[in-house]
Amino acid sequence: MLKSTFHLLAPAALAALLAGASAVSAEEVEIPVGAQGKETYVEDMRGLKKDEVNARLGEPLGIQGPVGDPAITRWEYQDFYVYFEWDTVLHTVRKPQG
Repeated sequence: MLKSTFHLLAPAALAALLAGASAVSAEEVEIPVGAQGKETYVEDMRGLKKDEVNARLGEPLGIQGPVGDPAITRWEYQDFYVYFEWDTVLHTVRKPQG
């Protein structure tokens, strides 16, 4: 009788122990607003042509490419990159901060 009671209580005891352990290991991290860095908004320009991007954002700081087939070109702006396939925007990617 004692043996069967132990088998019923063991899973419940293990579950209670694991639940308590996860609550103990939780940690809240707070980062002061001044240390979070500035938020850079990069609008979705997917599908625009190079001349449309140039009209919206101005001349890029630098241009790399084209490389490969299809030809991929990267335009660099202060806070982000714009990637083109041939003449059409594929993605805008924010530069890493820090």
